[in-house]
This record gives sequence, structure tokens and C-alpha cells, in this order.
Amino acid sequence: MAPAQSPAAPMPADRSMPPLLRSILGGLVVAIPVVVIGVLILWLAPPYQVRIAFAGYVNLVIVVGLQIFMGNANIGNFGHSAFVGVGAYFVAILATPLAAKKLSIPNAPFGLSQVVLDPIVAAVVALGIVGVLALLTGFIIARLSGIAASIVTLSLLIISHGVFINYTDLFKGAQAFFGIPVVIGLPTAIAVAVAAIVVARVFRDSQDGVQLRASADDVLAARTFGVNVVKLRFKAWVLSALVCGAAGIMYAYFMGAVIARAFFFQQVFLTLAMLILGGMRTVSGAVVGCAILSIGLEAIRSLESGATVMGVKLPEMLGLSGLSLGAVIVLGMAFRPNGIMGRLELDELAAGWLRRLRRS
Repeated sequence: MAPAQSPAAPMPADRSMPPLLRSILGGLVVAIPVVVIGVLILWLAPPYQVRIAFAGYVNLVIVVGLQIFMGNANIGNFGHSAFVGVGAYFVAILATPLAAKKLSIPNAPFGLSQVVLDPIVAAVVALGIVGVLALLTGFIIARLSGIAASIVTLSLLIISHGVFINYTDLFKGAQAFFGIPVVIGLPTAIAVAVAAIVVARVFRDSQDGVQLRASADDVLAARTFGVNVVKLRFKAWVLSALVCGAAGIMYAYFMGAVIARAFFFQQVFLTLAMLILGGMRTVSGAVVGCAILSIGLEAIRSLESGATVMGVKLPEMLGLSGLSLGAVIVLGMAFRPNGIMGRLELDELAAGWLRRLRRS
């Protein structure tokens, strides 16, 4: 009798199903909780909670985008929020009505203060700009490893923030860029999140994704077997940037305003903590980490302002959410470096449980 598989071991693939279809279905399984939670919020939650939920779905798309590069290449990435900001700002520049532009960016270069595009066209153009920037930066990032690559991504974040703050004629500096048309709601956010999950899962399961993860474990061995590590990292970087850019577009079209500080260190550490908590090696980890921290941080924020618990008035604990994020990153890396989900996707875990039930 063959020995039983370890619960931590991936289940063998179903060879009767085409690999692409298997990956898509696996991604849809991971997305089921995302859809269910979103539908329940739409049916039952008051408007302010819908707004909070939308922010959670934006973070989810960002974390999934971060996982595509960081989770597969195993390279720390602190620059993903730069692409979120580029996506958000350029739909703002291209889709905001002329009357609002006269107040926000009357001196915009290249005649952009007189250009107004349809929101869908503006989103496509903004995503194209994100893609171009990802191609240019990817040539450098893909050739670096370890701490050097992480430092360069951090530099990218700082440079982008400096441009947003100081190029006031185009980005309005530290002030909010307002007047953006509000054209989407939570249903669109749910759909984009599902699409991002499926794309990330398809890439993870593809030949490129498998080879990239193998190279992350041993770069020299991968190159010995003919794996083009630079090319694979480049592909993952560009795809990651596009998903993050889509999150920025969602944010702008729902909030109706953008501001530079929203795409700086606070967002970076929040999304990093989500990915580390859930497990960066899987798309399911990105979803689980985002869900847990989104709910947990809302509870912590209520404590920051001095909540009443069982009749006892607690003092204000300002900064508790930031402390919690730091604790998640430090404790997660120390005691659970592979995150909650480890190296298994949700559908793989479910298949393992079903297999053991059938044997019992």
C-alpha cells in the first residue's frame, strides 16, 4: 500500500483537465469567499460599511498584484504603491471634467488641462502608462536580487512620491486632486478582485510561474537548467504593476479624489503585512491575509479612539494600528515565515481534505 501523503504536500494535479482551465477554476475557488462577502455587504451593510469594504477590495487587488512578483520571485518589493498612485493620478488627469481641472490643474503641461476622456478610455490609457513605466523599471529590477532589488523598489516608491508632491502643475502636490467622476461601486470592485485573483493564479501555475518560484529557491541551479531568470522576473514585475495600477484606477473612480500620501509608506506596510500574514507563496495567502487584517484593523481603530468594552471606558490608544502592523510583520516572519496558507492554495487544501475523507 502506498504511504499516505503528508497534509502539507500539494495534491497531484488532475491530468484529465487542461492546465489553463484547472488554474482558472482554482482561482475561482479562491475567489468564492471574496464574492460571498461582497454580496452580503451589498445586501446587509449600511453605506459607510460599503465604503470601508471598497477600500478592503482595493487593498486586496494591491496585495494580489504584490504576490505576483514578490511571492513568485521571493524578492521584497516596496515599490508597488508607486504603480497604484500612477494609475489613480492619470485617470484623474484624463477623466476629470474641465470645470474641475480649472481649479485643480489649470497649468497642466501638454494641454492636459483641456483634455477630457471617457472614463473607460482614460482607464485604458492610464493602465498603458503604468505598463510603460513597469517596462522601463523592470529592465533594472529583473537583473537584481536580494537586498539590492528591495532597495531599488524602495527608491522607486520615494521617487514617485517626490514627483507627486513636487510636480504641482500636474499632480497638485500635497493637496487632494478632486473632481474625478465617481463611476464605479462595490460590484465593480468585486469583479476586478476576482479577475486579479484568476490572473495571479494562472501565472502562478504557468510554466513561467513554476520556473520563477524554482529560481527563487536556488537561482544558480535554475540557471544551470537553462531557466532565464531575468526574463521571468521581468514578466512578473510588469504583470504585478498592471494589477496594482488597476487598483489605483478603482480607488480614483470610487473616491472621486486622490492624494499623494495615500500611496506612500502606510499603504506599502499595510499591504506587505497582509501578504506576509496570509503567505506570499500563494494567491490564497494574499486573500486570507487581506481579509484577516482588514477586519482586525477596523476593530483596532475602534479601540484607538477609546472604546467602551463591557462597561469599561478604555483610554485613547493612538498609533495602535501602526503598532499592530509592525507586530504582524515581525512575528509573522519570525514564527510563520510561510504565512497562514503556507505553500498550498485553498482548492488544494480542500482537495486534500476530501481525499482524506474518502479514505477514512
